[in-house]
Amino acid sequence: MFISILPKIVANYISAGEIIHSPASVVKELMENSIDSGATCINVDILNGGLKLINVQDNGCGICKEDLIKSLSRYATSKIRSIQDLKLITTLGFRGEALASIRAVSRLIISSCYYLRKEGWRVCSLKKKFENLCNL
Repeated sequence: MFISILPKIVANYISAGEIIHSPASVVKELMENSIDSGATCINVDILNGGLKLINVQDNGCGICKEDLIKSLSRYATSKIRSIQDLKLITTLGFRGEALASIRAVSRLIISSCYYLRKEGWRVCSLKKKFENLCNL
């Protein structure tokens, strides 16, 4: 597993949270996640200016089943383990707040197939309440 919850001391050195200002900021965060996952192709579908739907699909490395639900927690990140790691950031997203922030203001479905596995998984969240984790 690669995603872990940041220790409180590290979280205190990071801003209190990404604020989702508009659908455009959601698209920005999701595209940064796609780029950080190694995606070379990113498709974005938007309905009603992003108020009805924002769908981002990419060919990045994916998230394994064990990390899917954890990825929606505040300060969940695969990039930082200690305060020293903050000096070594080379990625677009690193604070581990984008998915948690998006989850807080929307209905969210994440479908992922981790590159080392043949099966994919989906997690559905309705404003802070997980509905299910299911096999694709």
